[in-house]
Amino acid sequence: MKYLLAAAGLVSTLLAVPAFAAGNAEAGAAKALACIGCHGANGNSTIVPELPYTPPNIAAQGPIYIAAQLKLFKEGVRTNPFMMGSAAALTPEDMLDLAAHFSTQALTGLEADPALVPAGQKLYRFGDPARNIPACTGCHGPDGRGVDVSRYPSVRSQHAAYSYIQLKAFASGERKPLAGNEQMQQIAARLSDDEMKALSSYVQGLR
Repeated sequence: MKYLLAAAGLVSTLLAVPAFAAGNAEAGAAKALACIGCHGANGNSTIVPELPYTPPNIAAQGPIYIAAQLKLFKEGVRTNPFMMGSAAALTPEDMLDLAAHFSTQALTGLEADPALVPAGQKLYRFGDPARNIPACTGCHGPDGRGVDVSRYPSVRSQHAAYSYIQLKAFASGERKPLAGNEQMQQIAARLSDDEMKALSSYVQGLR
């Protein structure tokens, strides 16, 4: 019975996702010139200490997720000042084209801190049932690639500094998850600061 319920839940999730029009990756490559300063020439960012945030890697990120986040920045739902300014003039077509371009780029990244791998791996793969913390693999997959049709992002090879900042933002309520993915706030709020750091480091090393 539990497998039937899980299957029914997955079908409901898929049916709730609106039709997604694929963008033009070639057109997106030209439009992405404005993104190089923060996200790098191919979507693999370099950490810029002077900025009050760490630009994320967006190479190989799911196109549905990228387009959705650009829309949130344009609408002011996500409030990063750099991204709000960049997204303000984007049309829906621009968002789809940029999403198509970055989703096709090869992803690179840094390695995990070996000292943090045991704790991060345990939480990522098994969660903590005693505190009602599910395994991250349920939404983000065993290798961190995510499930784009459900708008669960890829987290593999992401900068640990960026992931940590986002977990803190989810926990505080500063960052609102996409509709249907509200569990991120609830899960993040149950994590300690050390657990957030361990998880962030662990996913940085996923390939």
